Amino acid sequence: MTSDDYNVVMTHPLSVRFRTSEVLGALKAEAAVRKLSSSALAEELIEEGLRLRRHPLVVFRDGATGRRAGLVGGPDIWEVIAGLVGGDVPAGQKVDRAVELFGLSPEQVSAALDYYAEFPDEIDAAIDSNAAAAEESEALWRRRQQLLAE
Repeated sequence: MTSDDYNVVMTHPLSVRFRTSEVLGALKAEAAVRKLSSSALAEELIEEGLRLRRHPLVVFRDGATGRRAGLVGGPDIWEVIAGLVGGDVPAGQKVDRAVELFGLSPEQVSAALDYYAEFPDEIDAAIDSNAAAAEESEALWRRRQQLLAE
C-alpha cells in the first residue's frame, strides 16, 4: 500500500509562546465555547488573520454554514460573486451592475473579486451549497403548497 491509500492528515508542529497568560487563557476559553482544540482554533485564527492582511476589506463571519468570508459593511463574498459571474450582463458592465445591485462601492466589488481570485474553490463551494439549499427549500415549499391544495 502507498500513502495515497490512507487518509492521512499531515501535521506541521510549531511551538508558540505567548507573552501574557491572558491571551492563552482567552484562546482556551474561546476554543472551549466553540468545542475546538486550542490548536485548531489558533490555526483558524492565524489563517484568517493572514487572509485579512492580504484582503483588508474582507471579514469572517459565523453562521449556520460555518465561517465564511464577507465584505466589511456588505454581503458575503459568495453572494457578490454569484451576482457577478454568469448571467447576460456584458463583461465590461459586470462591476457596475454589482455596484448597483448590491449597493456597494467599486472598491468593495474589486475586493470580492480579489478574494475570489485567490480562493475560488472556497467561494464556488459556498455558491453551490447555497444553490442546493435554495432548491431544497423550494421543493419543501411546493410540497407544502400541494398539501394545502388537497
